[in-house]
This record gives sequence, C-alpha cells and structure tokens, in this order.
Amino acid sequence: MSLLERYNFEDLVNEAERMVFDELERQLDELPDTDACKTEAAVLDIAAFALNHVPPMYRVTLLGRVYAGTLREKHADQVRKAVAEGISRVRENPPIG
Repeated sequence: MSLLERYNFEDLVNEAERMVFDELERQLDELPDTDACKTEAAVLDIAAFALNHVPPMYRVTLLGRVYAGTLREKHADQVRKAVAEGISRVRENPPIG
C-alpha cells in the first residue's frame, strides 16, 4: 500500500499557492481581455514562475492556517512581485500552442 493510500493528505495545504492564485487573478483582471497572458498555457506558466519564487507555506491544522494568515502580510509584497515578474517573462516569451 502506498503512502498516499495509507494517509490522508487533504489537509496539507500550501498557503503560498493560494496567495499566488489570488494575486494572479487580481493582476490578470487589470489586463485587457486580448492580452496574451490570459491564455491557459500562459496563466499556468505565470503561476509556476511565481510559485518557484516565493517561499512555500504549508500547513496541516487549523492553528497552522491561523499562523499562515499572519505570514500573508509578511509575504504579500514578494507574491505581488513574483506574479508581476511572471507576467513580464511570459509576455516576453509566450508559450507555444
């Protein structure tokens, strides 16, 4: 039996991922609908770039969620910059397809 079959990993959540997705949505809403960064491939590339440039914030418990909430303010600027840089990079090198 594999590890994933033996244990429930549903409560293991990366709060940084949620922060990146929220910020990505906010920044994409500010772009015109015709922007090349709004394709699915581009959005996934931007999200991957940003997530690779912010520290992960995994949590498992409710207390961990509260603690992660305190880190949101600390890392908000870094997340904003990572998403903006991701958009810039994808705009310079749009995904093929």
